Amino acid sequence: MIQDRYIWKNGSFLREENATINVMTHGLHYGTGVFEGIRAYKTNQGTAILKLKEHVKRFLYSMRCLNMYCNYSEVFLNQAIIDTVKKNRLDSCYIRPLSFFGKMNGVGIIPQKKHPIDTIIACSPMGRYTQSEMADVMVSKYIRIHPKSTICDAKISGHYVNSFLACMENQNTKYHETLLLDMEGNIAECAVQNIFFIKNGRVITTPLGTILNGITRNLVFEILKYLNVPIEEKYFKIPEIIRADEAFLTGTAAEITPVSSINDHNIGKKSMIGKITKRVIETFRNITIGEKDFKALTYI
Repeated sequence: MIQDRYIWKNGSFLREENATINVMTHGLHYGTGVFEGIRAYKTNQGTAILKLKEHVKRFLYSMRCLNMYCNYSEVFLNQAIIDTVKKNRLDSCYIRPLSFFGKMNGVGIIPQKKHPIDTIIACSPMGRYTQSEMADVMVSKYIRIHPKSTICDAKISGHYVNSFLACMENQNTKYHETLLLDMEGNIAECAVQNIFFIKNGRVITTPLGTILNGITRNLVFEILKYLNVPIEEKYFKIPEIIRADEAFLTGTAAEITPVSSINDHNIGKKSMIGKITKRVIETFRNITIGEKDFKALTYI
């Protein structure tokens, strides 16, 4: 028997099939919405949400970037997300909060004063993000959105057309992920993941400014500090990363994904997960199942 799915919408639960929007919704026409991707994990102490408070803080920040008033407090949204997972009786899942400018009266790219804002929270079961244990990565012909054309560290719905186009490039190819460069040819991030590489025992990643401030990215910083592994934020180009000893991607859905190759250049030993990457993955896994206390889990 298929379990009923419930969507939290503007303070109430609706069956998924009833959680509809008007075709004249501003966010549908112009991409004026913000969202988060959050994961809940099954632990020995029950279901726990990873970095819930950090996700909600970024969600509210993204709303402010669009001058979008939020009808709910941070504490209220935290509880609404917990309640949505409980309502759907899921012990592990992917959670999607989304806010967007609602129905328009007429057509115009600038939302009206007191424009309605809709907020929903959905959740669904989620297995492995990629079928491959390691990712073969291709470099996209598209660049990451220019930082002077938008607010790069906000999770704005319209930004993801850029990611969509990049992801479309690896469809029906041998590649699993697509990497975007910035306007100066530096490596920015993958379509939906941040990127790290290791050289001579030192971890290097792109600084903020052209990339999303990833929640998993920040957790990896905490993990590396715990493991006493040095990390540096700097800009770098393709020739530097293809000489790396190891590389990995981070994201809510993909968690920690080791990189096997970039543009057909093997990273380290082909099809072998590097030592530092393996330690990061193991620590991350122990955090998500509640065996290491990084104050990262909210139990429900």
